[in-house]
Amino acid sequence: MSAAKKVLIAEDSSVIQNLTKKILIIQNYQISSAKNGEEVIKALNDTDFDVILMDINMPKMDGMECAKQIRAMDNPEKSSTPIIAITGNAKNYSMDDFTAVGINEYIPKPINFDDLVKAVKKYTS
Repeated sequence: MSAAKKVLIAEDSSVIQNLTKKILIIQNYQISSAKNGEEVIKALNDTDFDVILMDINMPKMDGMECAKQIRAMDNPEKSSTPIIAITGNAKNYSMDDFTAVGINEYIPKPINFDDLVKAVKKYTS
């Protein structure tokens, strides 16, 4: 059996983070979490992830800036990690805005967990 795929959940709401974590653990993913963009960068420097689920509105460093910094990393394995944005303000952004900073896909809040699992599977299969 292959090793569990690693997912980094970047979400400042502990309720959403815990729900997302539970759903993905049931699907046999190995989960790490971060509360803001700075923690994402630190986690990514320490560990390789198969996909990053990232809230756009986080304190210290938002998801858009964090995505830009990930894409600018020197290590191609880390800089190419798929990023799925999660946002309650999808109407404030277009897919072009997300693509411009290197985000691969987005899921609007409230999160449809079937869509979440489908998106994560798409980037980890």
